[in-house]
Amino acid sequence: MLTGIHFLLTYTCNLECDHCFVYSGPNAKGTFTINRLREVFDEIAKIGTIEGVYFEGGEPFLFYPLMLEGIKIAHDMGFKTGVVTNAYWAISKEDAELWLRPFCELEISDLSISDDSFHNEDERDNPAKRALDAAKKLGIQANTIRIEKCTIEAGIDKEQTKGESVIGGGAMLRGRAVEKLTEGLPKRWWEEFTKCPYEDIKNPERVHIDPYGHVHICQGLSIGNMWEFPLSKIVKDYDADSHPICGPLIRGGPALLAKEYNVKHYDEYIDACHFCYIVRLALLDKFPKYLAPRQIYGLE
Repeated sequence: MLTGIHFLLTYTCNLECDHCFVYSGPNAKGTFTINRLREVFDEIAKIGTIEGVYFEGGEPFLFYPLMLEGIKIAHDMGFKTGVVTNAYWAISKEDAELWLRPFCELEISDLSISDDSFHNEDERDNPAKRALDAAKKLGIQANTIRIEKCTIEAGIDKEQTKGESVIGGGAMLRGRAVEKLTEGLPKRWWEEFTKCPYEDIKNPERVHIDPYGHVHICQGLSIGNMWEFPLSKIVKDYDADSHPICGPLIRGGPALLAKEYNVKHYDEYIDACHFCYIVRLALLDKFPKYLAPRQIYGLE
């Protein structure tokens, strides 16, 4: 049962992090308009099972009035709300409080602040810490998201039966991370990747909606476009087994997806995300409706 809607409010970001799985950056295009936001909320009401709404990006604070209006609409409809931000705006203690004060009246449920080496290289001047301190002072529920660079950790992966080293750090190896973070990491045989370890593709609890109308079950994997069909209909009619990408992933993970469409590929990959992303990249032209937008795959 779908309970959460996450708005990719914009693909634009003031940063261009190596780990970003939606390829955000200063030159990334695509931002919601207020009318489009209202269209989504009209459809959310029709779905009837949604409990919470998040605003993400890119960096949603770059379009601050739009973000606040979206939170207000969600609040007035009785939804829990959350925001994910890199806190670039917290240039001083006073500024941090100024930006966050409207969240008090809107009773935001969660403020997630990125605080790691990808976003803040100088611990002595850390906007994430200022934002977190300001949130606590204002009584806003806040937490930090820490994604470290991929490293080799000793241990046994649930996906493995052998005691090999596994990858740690938290970065998803898709999007820009495939280009920037995979060098030197150990790989496993492609036939081992027989399921998606992260997303419940068959029965999703949340989807992401981007400014182009794509309804993402995983970033870059669309189950429909709500500018073409109503979101409530897309959700109601979603049949994972008949979806040309989701179906194979459910039945046999990235390995089966590659087999079904005879995708030529390397023998080894770092993890399931890495392999799935590479296979999807090869299928972009074959399934442009379902693997979208192209910019999530580093293409215009």
